[in-house]
Amino acid sequence: MASSDTSPPAEPDDQQSDSYDRKCIFCKIVNREMDTELLHHDEEISCFRDIRPGAPHHYLVVPTKHVGNCKSLRKEHIPLVEKLLETGKAILQKNNVTDFSDVRFGFHWPPFHSVVHLHLHVLAPASQMGFMSRLIFRPDSYWFITADQLLQRLNSME
Repeated sequence: MASSDTSPPAEPDDQQSDSYDRKCIFCKIVNREMDTELLHHDEEISCFRDIRPGAPHHYLVVPTKHVGNCKSLRKEHIPLVEKLLETGKAILQKNNVTDFSDVRFGFHWPPFHSVVHLHLHVLAPASQMGFMSRLIFRPDSYWFITADQLLQRLNSME
């Protein structure tokens, strides 16, 4: 697992338009154009803290290359979603969170998202989330889908 590596940022240009969106704040973060600590960064996946934490541990795990929202995903994206989940669990373990029964892993369902770059919310312990966070990150709602629910949805696609 690579974390906080010191390699230079990728040079964004028009030829990277399919993997980098100049207007996307998460693309800027993973390309080190913003002053945000990367807890994990490799060619596929990056992770950083949410700026408005909903729990003591609230991380965003994103594809390093620009990928749209979870509604745009297809069956071929299953390995990517699994890798996001795997990375989120590894970051939690690195931060001494081992009780995964008290963790919320999920995605905001469009149009209920603020950044159109696929991002997994990792919140722990879920039991310590405040009222608003419990509402915003509520499973089985119109606006939030758990990682497991997304994987089931993708697996059921033709």
